[in-house]
Amino acid sequence: MAIPCGLQNQLHMNENPLSTRQLNVLVLLRIFIGWHFLYEGVIKFYNPSWTAKGYLLSAEGIFKPLFGMLAKDSIISYIDGINIAILLVVGICLILGIMVRNASLSGVFLLLLYYLAHPALPGFNQGPAEGSYWIVNKNLIEAAALLVLMYFPTEHYFSVKLLFRKRPVPQSVQS
Repeated sequence: MAIPCGLQNQLHMNENPLSTRQLNVLVLLRIFIGWHFLYEGVIKFYNPSWTAKGYLLSAEGIFKPLFGMLAKDSIISYIDGINIAILLVVGICLILGIMVRNASLSGVFLLLLYYLAHPALPGFNQGPAEGSYWIVNKNLIEAAALLVLMYFPTEHYFSVKLLFRKRPVPQSVQS
C-alpha cells in the first residue's frame, strides 16, 4: 500500500521508536548520572586537600607508567583541575540536557581512564572500591549507561533548551 507523499514526510518527521515511558526512564538515567558527575566534581572542587595523585600512583596494569607520569608533581595540579572540570561540565550538560552526546562521550573517556587505572581483573588491586568486582565494575557500568544515552538521545524530549525554543503564535493572536 502506497503512503501519500505528505503523510510519508510527516511520519518520518514524527518518527520516534521510543515510548513516552521509555523516554522518561532514559531522562531519569541521564539526570541521575549527571547528578553523580556533578556531585563528584563539586566535592573535589571544594576539598582543597583532594588530589588524584594517590589514585594515579596506585594504578596497576599495562598503563601504570602512564598514570605514574600523570601523577608527577609538575603536572598533578593540572590533572586534578582537568578531572574536576570534566566532572562538572559532564554533570551540568547531562542534567540540563545540552550537548548530551559530547558530554556522554567525555564521561565515557573519563570513566575508562578510571577503569584502566584500576581494572577489575584477577590479580590486580582494585584500588578504592565499595565491594569486590570481577572484570566489570561500577565505572564500566556507568560508561555503558552513558553509551546508551549517546545513542538514544532525550534532549528533544526533556531539556533546558526546550524552555527557550520559539513556539508558533496561535492564529487567534495573529489576527
